[in-house]
Amino acid sequence: MISVVIPTGNAERLLPRCFDSLIAGAVRGVVREVIVADAGSTDATLQIADAAGAHILHTRKGRGHQLAEGAAAAKSDWLLFLHPETALEPGWEVEVESFLDRARIDDPRAAVFRFALEDFGGAARRAEAKAHLRATLFALPYGDQGLLISKRLYQQVGGYRALDRMEDADLVRRIGRRRLVSLRARAVHVARPPRGTVRGFALVLLHTLRVPSGMMAKL
Repeated sequence: MISVVIPTGNAERLLPRCFDSLIAGAVRGVVREVIVADAGSTDATLQIADAAGAHILHTRKGRGHQLAEGAAAAKSDWLLFLHPETALEPGWEVEVESFLDRARIDDPRAAVFRFALEDFGGAARRAEAKAHLRATLFALPYGDQGLLISKRLYQQVGGYRALDRMEDADLVRRIGRRRLVSLRARAVHVARPPRGTVRGFALVLLHTLRVPSGMMAKL
C-alpha cells in the first residue's frame, strides 16, 4: 500500500481531478492514505481536501519542503509524490500493484509515469515526445510525472531537500538511472505545459554536467 503526498497552494481548480484519479487505487486497496501538504492556501483547497478525506498538513512555502513534510508524516512503506495538476489515467493502479509485487527488498527501485498533456494538438504530442526523450536519455523526468518510491530508498538517498525549485531533479539525480523505472500508465498534466524548450535544454545540460541542484535553481 502507498501513501500519496500532494503539495498544494491555492489548487482548488486542479485538486478534484487529481483526487478523482486516485479513487480506483483506493478501492483496489493500493492507496492507503492521501496527504495534502498545504502552504497557506486561501481558496477552497483545504475544504476540498477535507471533503475527500485527505490528511492535511500545514507547511511553509516551498515544494521541496512540502514534499519532505508529507513524506515524514506518511504511514506506508511506499510513497507516491503527485502534483495537484496531475491526474493518473485509468488503470494506473493495476500497473502499480504489479510493480509493487515485483519489488525486491534488497534492490529498492523508484518509478515514474509516462508524461502526457490534456490537449489534442500537435504541439502537445511534440512536448510529450520531448519529455519521453529527456526521461529516457538523461533519466530526468518531470515532477509532473509523479514519483513512486519505497520509503526505504527515499530515506537512503536523503529524501526531498528544502528547495523552492528543482526539487524533483535533485531527488531523481540521487536515485540514479539504474533504480528508476518508467511505467506505461500516463500521468496527464491538466494545467499549463512544462517549461519552455530553451529552459528545459539548459536544465538537462546543467544536470548532465552535475551542477549542484541549488545552483541550478538560482540560475
